[in-house]
Amino acid sequence: MDALDIARWQFGITTVYHFIFVPLTIGLSFLVAGMQTAWVRTRDERYLRMTKFWGKLFLINFAMGVVTGIVQEFQFGMNWSDYSKFVGDIFGAPLAIEGLLAFFLESTFLGLWIFGWDRLPKRLHLATIWLAATGTLLSAYFILAANSWMQHPVGYRVNGTTGRAELTDFGAVLTNSTAVGAFAHTITACFVTAGIFVVGISAWQLRRQKADDVFRPSLKTALVTVLVASLGVIVTGDLQARLMTEQQPMKMAAAEALWDTAGPASFSLFTIGTLDGSEEVWSLRVPGVLSFMATGHLDGTVEGIDDIQAAQEKAYGPGDYRPNIPVTYWTFRLMIGFGMLMGLLSLIGLWVLRRGRVPRWFYGAAIASLALPTLANSMGWIFTEMGRQPWSVFGLMTTADGVSPTVSAGTVLTSLIVFTVLYGALAVVDGVLMYRYAKAGPPDPAPPESDVDTEEPAPVFAY
Repeated sequence: MDALDIARWQFGITTVYHFIFVPLTIGLSFLVAGMQTAWVRTRDERYLRMTKFWGKLFLINFAMGVVTGIVQEFQFGMNWSDYSKFVGDIFGAPLAIEGLLAFFLESTFLGLWIFGWDRLPKRLHLATIWLAATGTLLSAYFILAANSWMQHPVGYRVNGTTGRAELTDFGAVLTNSTAVGAFAHTITACFVTAGIFVVGISAWQLRRQKADDVFRPSLKTALVTVLVASLGVIVTGDLQARLMTEQQPMKMAAAEALWDTAGPASFSLFTIGTLDGSEEVWSLRVPGVLSFMATGHLDGTVEGIDDIQAAQEKAYGPGDYRPNIPVTYWTFRLMIGFGMLMGLLSLIGLWVLRRGRVPRWFYGAAIASLALPTLANSMGWIFTEMGRQPWSVFGLMTTADGVSPTVSAGTVLTSLIVFTVLYGALAVVDGVLMYRYAKAGPPDPAPPESDVDTEEPAPVFAY
């Protein structure tokens, strides 16, 4: 492999790894804030124990997300210098605001939340976790705005003298329809991720017959969250599919491996084809579904790969503008399939809870479901990024043109190995910490107020 292939592998590995922690951080921050709100409003100690238990796991995940995200920033300069030079004026603006505003907001108020137990008034302390959670939302939006500009460039001009893209309308970048659609789809997926996380660990503890008063309400709350958020994922995903058809028709055609323009176009649930995806041997299809996903009508026409390839050759010059068809086809389906499994689990779980006694098989299914959000999110991210290949910035710069010209394959390979080993070690650390604190369970109920030594100072660190 040359430097381009290795650099792509490195960025893909670090991005997917980092994205394991991001959705959980966003979704779990709001669930913890909701639990603390319930405690402040009701004074029910169960909610306080829930807040502190899930808060510990949230903090571990937040720290891992910060550590793994820093590496991505350096890769732009190390492996993608030509890309950074071309898009720096535009790409840097939302990323700078994310760092200066959103990250400072979430980290500052998260610090106040950690150290503010028993020091801040209850409602003021509650406000800190809500502000930290809001910071995660803002952070996600600015990052998605930067990424969406790569998918659908707006508010720019290319300087013919310097050969760089220059920002002309920052408002257009922030209100990019691609960014709005991606944000809605991503955030609903974040709540599904956090909900399944709480479902899985609650089920594990309930099967161990631990803290039923804490984990049963946690399980019910999380199942409702997953169900509602899953519906949101379906609606926002449908809207995003139509945006994608309009803005990146090749990605939509590749998602179905649709070579010839068709109307109406069917959706294949399963296909057997050649290794390169150029020929279909057998498939199981549902009529009209792809047309509805792409156009909103069951009889709508969807352009095929061959016609889009010819149009893009005419617009951008000779070249192969097709992404890896098997990868886009299967990641698209796996993303949908894993998402549907999580929604189905929430329906079954709520039905089981209404019957009273929860069977052990459901606990096993809930624990196994912990892997589903990571798989679904990873498949969605891979589909989004690989589906726009060969473009780094759609219609403006190919990925091959963005790689650093002076960095050798050996240098990139060395950093790839180092990052992979480092991330592997971090995965072990994260797994051990999560398991240890999840197994420990929630804090014990507080003793009666009359038994507490009021002169003893409160702990500096609540956890």
